[in-house]
Amino acid sequence: MKIAITGASGKTGYRIAEEAVKKGFKVRQIIRNNSKVSDELKNLETFRVSLYKKKELDKALNDIDALVIATGARASLDLTGPAKVDALGVQKQLESCKRVGIKRVILVSSLCTGRLFHPLNFFGLILIWKKIGENLLRKSNFEWTIIRPGGLKEVEDIKLENINYSKEDTQINGSIPRRLVARCCIDSLKNKESINKIIEVTSSKDNKKISFKKAMQMI
Repeated sequence: MKIAITGASGKTGYRIAEEAVKKGFKVRQIIRNNSKVSDELKNLETFRVSLYKKKELDKALNDIDALVIATGARASLDLTGPAKVDALGVQKQLESCKRVGIKRVILVSSLCTGRLFHPLNFFGLILIWKKIGENLLRKSNFEWTIIRPGGLKEVEDIKLENINYSKEDTQINGSIPRRLVARCCIDSLKNKESINKIIEVTSSKDNKKISFKKAMQMI
C-alpha cells in the first residue's frame, strides 16, 4: 500500500511516517513549502504544496491508496488558524481525494472534539473546528477512521504505556505519547474493523494491554 501523510513534518506526522516505513508501507510526505523534513526521512518521496492550491494538491495525492491527515493548527496569534487548517484544510484534502480516487482516509483529531467549554478553545475555538472537519469526513463516502488522542506527549520511552481504546465521547482526560498515536494510525490502515469508527486513545501503565484488533471488535 502506498500512503500519503499530510503534515508529515509535524511532531505527530513524522512519527507516522517512521512507523509506516517500519511496517513496509510506501510513504509520500506532503508538507508546506517552508517546512523541514527530519534527516532520517529525507529519502522519502516528498511534495511541498499548499492545501489551497487544487492542482498542486491533486498532483501530490495522485497514485495514492490511502491518506493520513496529520495537519493541525499550531498555537498562534492568528485565531483563524484552526478554521483554516482543521476545517477548511480538511475539506480541501477530502475534495482532492475525491478527484484523484482515494477512498481510505485516516484523520488525527483530538479528545473532547466538539466541546465548547474547554480550555483549548481559547485558541480560536479549535475543538469546534476540529469537529467540523470530522463531520466533513464522516458525511463523505470514504472508508474513514478518526483517531482522537488525549494530551500529546513527546516521550519515546513507551514500553510501559498501554493504550486505552474507546468509542467516541467516552474519554475527557488523559494523555498519550505521539509515538503511540502514530502506531494507532498505522494499525488503522492494517485493520478493516477500524473503518467508519471514531477511536479515542489515551495511555497509561495502569491500563491492561490489548491488541488493536481486539479493541476494534469492542468499539
